[in-house]
Amino acid sequence: MSESNPVSEMRDHYDRHLAPLYTWMVGDVDEALNRSRAALLDLGLKSEAGATAIDLGCGFGLQSIPLADLGYDVVGIDFSEELLAELERRRGGRRIRGVRADLREFASLVAASVELVVCMGDTLTHLPDLESVDRLVVAIASILRPGGRLLLSFRDYCSVELQGTQRFIPVRSDADRIFTCVLEYGPGRMTVTDLVHERTETGWRQRASSYPKLRLAPDWLVQRLETSGLSMVSRKSERGLVTLLAQKPA
Repeated sequence: MSESNPVSEMRDHYDRHLAPLYTWMVGDVDEALNRSRAALLDLGLKSEAGATAIDLGCGFGLQSIPLADLGYDVVGIDFSEELLAELERRRGGRRIRGVRADLREFASLVAASVELVVCMGDTLTHLPDLESVDRLVVAIASILRPGGRLLLSFRDYCSVELQGTQRFIPVRSDADRIFTCVLEYGPGRMTVTDLVHERTETGWRQRASSYPKLRLAPDWLVQRLETSGLSMVSRKSERGLVTLLAQKPA
């Protein structure tokens, strides 16, 4: 029996199951973009025109579009062709370039040092192991210019293990679709199963797809950021989502 490949499983899950639903999951896209823009402003990430930002796991542009509005030239990197096509449709005249690639290879796609790298949502937990996270942090630290910043967010699946029916998380629903995810905890990783019920002409239809996520401890990641030469600027956790802002010394 061949060994499972977490990255392949995650990509297959997005291509077959999640990418077509991603924007619907957000709800009102304009409101979501406004919230993202406000959060970036609260962190002091407005830029002089011409500064470069890298958005790892950019999706349809939930961070890329607000970053461009705040003055950055943005390179958005994602493996999903469908989500990158949506980013292209939504970017308008903004200075955003979408690149289809593995985020672990981003340093080879950037010609010079950059002012900001962001990796938001739950993108980090899609990496296959802690070594991959460590290598990514080292690569980011090396490509940031002096004074450059790194903004990360990810779900904390380590501090608390949900039990019983708490593991069934409602994501979003409307008259024609219900989206629920189910969490199963394992050592070092967990399995996320996305259940989608959709109304059809003949009744309700269920689709299910599972993929692995990395259990990433916030204290471990903070330590790796500091070991890589970055200083913590801020750290917060809200409803299990951890947000870290770090900076390279000037």
